[in-house]
Amino acid sequence: MPVLAVVPTASSVSTVFVVAFEDFLHWRYGATGVIALLLLTIGIKARRPAVSSTGAVVLALLVARPAL
Repeated sequence: MPVLAVVPTASSVSTVFVVAFEDFLHWRYGATGVIALLLLTIGIKARRPAVSSTGAVVLALLVARPAL
């Protein structure tokens, strides 16, 4: 019987990366970080600069907060 090798595809690797990144954001920055990431991705996919900019600014403020 032949042994089938499981080769991860690019989409499965990117899915794992996105889920891990969301978990990190939620752990480090709470629900605000996850909402900011959602705003950023929704704004990029919908081609709405105001929405994506809002998400990016909130993420930047969350990351820079310890330095302020």
